[in-house]
Amino acid sequence: MLIIGVLLLFFSFNVKAQDSINAEKDQFFETYRVQWVNQFPLLKEQKKKSNKGWFSRLVFGRKYNPQITKPVGILATSPDDFSVLDQGSGTLFKIKNKEKRISKILKKSKLNFPSLVDFCAFSKSEILFTDSRLNKVFRLNEKQKNIDVLNDDLQLQQPTGIAYSKISNEIWVVETGAHRISILDENGKLIKTIGKRGVAPGEFNFPTSIWIDKLDKVYVIDAMNFRLQILNKDGTVISVFGEPGNATGYFARPRGVATDSYGNIYITDALYHTVQIFDISGNYLYNFGKQGRSKEQFWMPSGIYIDDKNNIYVADSYNARIQIFQLIKGK
Repeated sequence: MLIIGVLLLFFSFNVKAQDSINAEKDQFFETYRVQWVNQFPLLKEQKKKSNKGWFSRLVFGRKYNPQITKPVGILATSPDDFSVLDQGSGTLFKIKNKEKRISKILKKSKLNFPSLVDFCAFSKSEILFTDSRLNKVFRLNEKQKNIDVLNDDLQLQQPTGIAYSKISNEIWVVETGAHRISILDENGKLIKTIGKRGVAPGEFNFPTSIWIDKLDKVYVIDAMNFRLQILNKDGTVISVFGEPGNATGYFARPRGVATDSYGNIYITDALYHTVQIFDISGNYLYNFGKQGRSKEQFWMPSGIYIDDKNNIYVADSYNARIQIFQLIKGK
């Protein structure tokens, strides 16, 4: 009888928990709607360019224009004006009005980037990006037509995620290999580090991506602890949520993170091939996407970016494309 009672209690708890999740999801649906907008490149165009490049190299031996092969990061102003960090081709693409180009600075640069991971806007004319094999942060200045290392004396261990705070004027760099975050001034000088390897709040286990919102809250994907940590501008932990599992609301391979203008938190999961949405308290609200190659489907998504108008850009890495969605308030 005792065993039966325990099983009934466990079943009742699970039903209540699922009812709570469903209630949160229903509430999200009543307020918001995620709508697919577009993708770049289009599937037919992508296949055509890929075949053309292969044929040209085989028959004529010509150098062809690099294509997006493994996008990992996005910076965007609008669906018609955004940039893509492509790890597969080792370069940065600018997409404007559905046309793709590569900065002349990058074309002429003698630097090779074997493992581009993330980038962020630094000023109107500058972009900062990381390479986890070169262990450097690079600064690209299109106005001055220059690309250089941000503080060549800075010692980093596998830098991955990077974000810039417009409020504090600080650069936050995730050091995956050191299980910590380094905070730099605008010249790349180290101010302080946050964290060490561990499972307690404020400790990390192979952190990867980072996002700073307009209120200067910092969101860090603590990948192998299967959780998200939210910090304030001083690096103090505000909250932590997430755990490994195989159901909605849990994580398998959390990769990218971003927030919309309403405070909802979006996290890509490469193993689940989806984007999950949570509120600021870590309550699961909704997810979109599943494994596949059609629109609204993903294959190991990584980076995610949300612009001021709540357009959502997802680096659909192994489908070699960027998919764009929009969060619409109201039914």
